[in-house]
Amino acid sequence: MGADVVDLAESLVVEASRTNERRLLVLAGERERGYDALESTLEALSVGITETTLVGPEDRLRCECVTQAHAGELLGRTREIVVFDAHAGLRPNALGKTVGAVDGGGLFILLTPSLERWPERRGEFDASLAVPPFSEADVTGRFRRRLVETLRTHRGIAIVDLEAHRIVDNGLTEPTPRVCDGEATVETPPDPQFPRTIYDACYTNDQADAVAAFESLLESDERRAVVLEADRGRGKSSAAGLAAAALATAGVDVLVTAPRWQHASEVFERATDGLGALEDDDQFASHGERYLETTAGGSVRYLEPADAVDRLDSADIVIVDEAAALPVSTLESLLSAERVAFATTIHGYEGAGRGFSVRFRERLGESDHDVTDCTLAEPIRYAAGDPVEVWAFRALLLDARPPAEPLVLDAAPETVDYRRLEPDELFADEQLLREVFGLLVLAHYRTEPNDLARLLDAPNLEVRALVHRDDGTGNGGDSIGDNGDSTVDAAGNGHVVSVALLAREGNLPAETRARMYEGGRVRGNMLPDVLTSQLRDEAAAEPAGLRIVRIATHHAVRSRGLGSHLLECVRSEFATAVDWLGTGFGATPGLLAFWRENGYRPIHVSTTRNEASGEYSTLLLAPTSDAGRELYERHADWFARRFPACCTDALRDVASDVARAILRSVDADAAPTLELTDHEWRVVAGAAYGPGLFDIDPGPFRPLAVRYLIETPDAIDLTAREERLLVLRVLQARAWDAVATCLEYHSTSQCMRALGEAVSPLVDHYGGEVTREVRERFEE
Repeated sequence: MGADVVDLAESLVVEASRTNERRLLVLAGERERGYDALESTLEALSVGITETTLVGPEDRLRCECVTQAHAGELLGRTREIVVFDAHAGLRPNALGKTVGAVDGGGLFILLTPSLERWPERRGEFDASLAVPPFSEADVTGRFRRRLVETLRTHRGIAIVDLEAHRIVDNGLTEPTPRVCDGEATVETPPDPQFPRTIYDACYTNDQADAVAAFESLLESDERRAVVLEADRGRGKSSAAGLAAAALATAGVDVLVTAPRWQHASEVFERATDGLGALEDDDQFASHGERYLETTAGGSVRYLEPADAVDRLDSADIVIVDEAAALPVSTLESLLSAERVAFATTIHGYEGAGRGFSVRFRERLGESDHDVTDCTLAEPIRYAAGDPVEVWAFRALLLDARPPAEPLVLDAAPETVDYRRLEPDELFADEQLLREVFGLLVLAHYRTEPNDLARLLDAPNLEVRALVHRDDGTGNGGDSIGDNGDSTVDAAGNGHVVSVALLAREGNLPAETRARMYEGGRVRGNMLPDVLTSQLRDEAAAEPAGLRIVRIATHHAVRSRGLGSHLLECVRSEFATAVDWLGTGFGATPGLLAFWRENGYRPIHVSTTRNEASGEYSTLLLAPTSDAGRELYERHADWFARRFPACCTDALRDVASDVARAILRSVDADAAPTLELTDHEWRVVAGAAYGPGLFDIDPGPFRPLAVRYLIETPDAIDLTAREERLLVLRVLQARAWDAVATCLEYHSTSQCMRALGEAVSPLVDHYGGEVTREVRERFEE
């Protein structure tokens, strides 16, 4: 059998090289047999050990070895052979990151248990899905069953059954795909500003167009941005490197940043190639691999993201590679550059979610940058239609999309059915699964391949959706009846326009609650965990809850009330089964307003920014029972009391509009009482009406500002600017000059006077006899 496997592997590599495609070899069976066959195969193939990587739990080969947890180390790199050991478990994110590292003519080798038994095996990733009160036995194997089906049905995939000693499929494509003779001619754009030598170095016309997009950054009369988007292997980093070389040769200082140096290494390799071609006899200087300097006085240098943000003024142009893997807050900071380019992978190979395309692109569109967009579609590392890429996209739904717009344009609350989508149904209906997952991917910045496995296998998750029927009547099967039972139409008529991913939380036994209170982590119970371990409420995990993990509505039918309708349906179905409904997300004014309108109120704001969204995560509750109401009320009260103190400490840099929206979402009943002494009222009133100063005693101003921002009574009519002033100076204690600059006051003295004017109506409304005396005295 060993010789047969070796012969098969050699045939796969020969065909892959001839077609500039890649091939996938599955070695299925007992682990030691797999490694025996693998070692014989690698010894026979003419591939250097330095071009091979093992992705597995231990160093079993004489080559580079990374664990699945560190699969991101392969991003931005190219390998001849990648071996993926899935015996101890399979992380979908790791699979997506590593398969894209294989170069054209290369081989991706997958070591698995018997394909018949693999779906029923449990590994480390499955254990992470077994959240209390569920066990690993409750975790299903649908994701792996679907993965096995894709392996068996896609071209270019060879399968060897090591236990049966037979080749199930040789993976050879017959006939061999046609390859064009010679290299394609790359056309130079008309009247290029960059040297033609740079365009001669491009591999495809797509890449030449991408390099040409960078020419817009030479215009310094206005703020400009370039966005390069591509699937992996299209040469976006290479294009950025060639453009950086051309810019540096023109005397421009180019600052390059990326999540890690490895991600930007391709940029510098191609920049070095470009400079070598542009400057005879290597007249440019290389100060290490991260800093290149040209004879024209330009440069290309790399800095880590945090350092790049601090040194934007030292560069003429900034290039951000693998932008989607950076927090949105970092991207926003980099957007402060006058001229900036963002290069990013479209379909989530980086496993960092969709923060770039979902949130940052909206911020970029709202900025004053003139934006040039460019998408690279033609592969460079391997031929178009590469079977391994086609398989990976299908297996991980990297290209999942919601329904086409024309199919849902008429969707409205009265034309949709509320449906429970069972995992078995999603597994059986590929189109339905693609629509659901496509909505989640495009509408939420954190949806990634791991979530596909959770969707199919996690026992604590449930899916609810609004389905727009093709006839627009909203009638028929598929809906959830009054008794909560789903009457699913097997035909699957209609298209998903809104979807919610739900997780059951809480209802935990006393011993588990005690363990959480003492610092132990309990998977899959985000809200109870935070309320118990961080906010010190041991009883918080006793009531049963339902967390809305994700909610997404088709972009073509937003603002029609479909999201709110879906939440209303969820509440109607679960109101008698749980004590509370909850959610958590990166706080923005728009999202807070949406959830407030649907009855959800904040009870906590994280004290650190979310790494993916760059925002402060906010937890919200909507009680559905007396127990839920008790839980909510005590945490709402605690939150309203601690928020001012957090604003002067951990939340000092939260955006003023976010802070306003958070406080405005708190129930008025939770607003802390104003327990100011007569002297404190005189201090506040003195600053409002007389010569008193806020700086003398800021303390009394804070509860007054919080009370107003929570209640926002109709009797007080402050402008948005005045409310921002209350947040920035009174709650966050930012320096006067910084506040004046932020709010565009002409001077700090004008800003100080404005604060007194903003406080006056608050004192009028909340004050008493003491404040009236102060006012009357200074009005005389």
